[in-house]
Amino acid sequence: MKAIILAGGFGKRLRPLTDDKPKPMVEIAGRPIIEWQVIWLKSLGVRTFVVSEGYKKETLINWLTDNEERLGVRFIHVVENEPLGTGGAVKKAMEVIDDDFVVVNGDIITNIDVRKLNVDECVATISLVPLRSPYGVVQTNDGKIVKFVEKPVLKEFWINAGVYLFSPKILEYLPDKGDMEKTTFPKLAERGLLCGNKFEDVYWRSIDSIKDVEEASAEVGQLFNFAQQG
Repeated sequence: MKAIILAGGFGKRLRPLTDDKPKPMVEIAGRPIIEWQVIWLKSLGVRTFVVSEGYKKETLINWLTDNEERLGVRFIHVVENEPLGTGGAVKKAMEVIDDDFVVVNGDIITNIDVRKLNVDECVATISLVPLRSPYGVVQTNDGKIVKFVEKPVLKEFWINAGVYLFSPKILEYLPDKGDMEKTTFPKLAERGLLCGNKFEDVYWRSIDSIKDVEEASAEVGQLFNFAQQG
C-alpha cells in the first residue's frame, strides 16, 4: 500500500521554527515529524510514500533523498508549484496511485493502525480520535470544587485525526484546488459514501504550536515502541 503525506503547507503557527523549513521537518525528540510518520507507517507495511511538497520544498526533498536508504522506503516527490489545498494536493499526487491508499496530514504524530481502515462500503474512511480538551477541567459537587483534571480526553466527542484511507473513486470528488475537508467530505457524507473509524486508545497529536513540539517531544519516546527502528 502507498501513503500520501501532505507536506506542502506553510506552518505559520510554528514560526520561527518554520522560517527555513516546512512543517514536517520540525523536530520532535530529535527526529523530523515526517520521520516519525515513516517509522509508524512502515511498521504497518507501507513502503512507498508519495510526498506532496510545496513550501521550502528543497529542504524536504534533500532530506528525504539523503535518508531514503537509511529508512528503507521509497519516496515519490510530487511538487505543488502553487498552493493547491489538501484536496488539490491529493488529486495531483494520485497521478502515481492506482489502488486504495492512505493519506496523512504532514503535521501529526500518531500510532493509529491504518490496517483497520477499509473502504468496502465507502469511497473514503476518516480516522476519528477522542477530543482532548485544550484546557484543564474543574469538577464540582454542590457548589464545591472537588477535583481538577488537566486536559482530559472527552470521549463523547470525536475529531478528524487527519489519517484517511481512500479508494481510487475519490478522484471524481476532489477539487483541482481547495481543501477536501470543505469540499470533498461534505459531498461524500451527503451521499452516504464517507465512513468513520473510531480509535479510542491510541496516541495522537497535531503539532500546531511550540507547546505541542515541547509536549510531543516528551511523550513520543515513551509511547512509541518502534522509536528505535529506522
